[in-house]
Amino acid sequence: MRRCIVSLLAFFVIMGVYAAGHPDIHVVILGDSNTSIGGDSCNGEKGWNKWFKERFAPASCISYARSGATWTNTSQTKYNVVENTAKLSKDNVIYNQVNRLVQACEKGEQAKPQLVIIAAGTNDAWFSSARPGVFSKTPSQAFEYQDAFITGKPVAQVLSLAESVRYVCEMLMEHFPDAQIVLLTPLQSVAAGSEGIRKVGDIIERCGQYMGINVIRQDYGCSVYGVQEKVKKTHTYDGTHTDVAGAKKNGYYIANRIEAILQM
Repeated sequence: MRRCIVSLLAFFVIMGVYAAGHPDIHVVILGDSNTSIGGDSCNGEKGWNKWFKERFAPASCISYARSGATWTNTSQTKYNVVENTAKLSKDNVIYNQVNRLVQACEKGEQAKPQLVIIAAGTNDAWFSSARPGVFSKTPSQAFEYQDAFITGKPVAQVLSLAESVRYVCEMLMEHFPDAQIVLLTPLQSVAAGSEGIRKVGDIIERCGQYMGINVIRQDYGCSVYGVQEKVKKTHTYDGTHTDVAGAKKNGYYIANRIEAILQM
């Protein structure tokens, strides 16, 4: 009986939090197509960010995600805040999403975020041939030098996934030192394959551990299961990108997980 009462109290506390929402927290989301399908304003039903915003109820929730984006840079990647492509390109990287965010804040078009969520990695696994340096360094190699941030290094020399994750997170730490960063590993994907998704997820998770950043493994706990989607589309419309049911389940799951690790 006592256990039931405690559980009910916990339930009402959680529901009270969600009823009130987070009106003091401005959220920014970076990522690839599974986020960009929710739109920049996070209102598209096939994007998890729409349902996250509904559940988390922040002061604002803006997405800078672009379809085709990768964590990993190339030897030709450069600062580019104007490109708006929906496919893989040398400048369609998370690094440039951060640059767009910084510019928007400097212009007063965007409130400084208190929470930055980065959901990417599918394309690093899927199109690894277009990112030949993606697995060229392990997380331990990427973090060998720890005396200072590596953001002084030219981005075109940051060619591995592990280094790119570190570089982007340190950019955010420099520009938004009070913001909490949360990394989401990629969802399971029929097209990208289970081995590549797991490998990318492991690297992102290990990088998060080095930096003390929370990581949510979407390939373990969310609604998309590659084996199932290969047989019958259940939570995706193509085996990789969520449908409305999958997006809603993921968005609520992510909101619940972030609520549990929120540090503000």
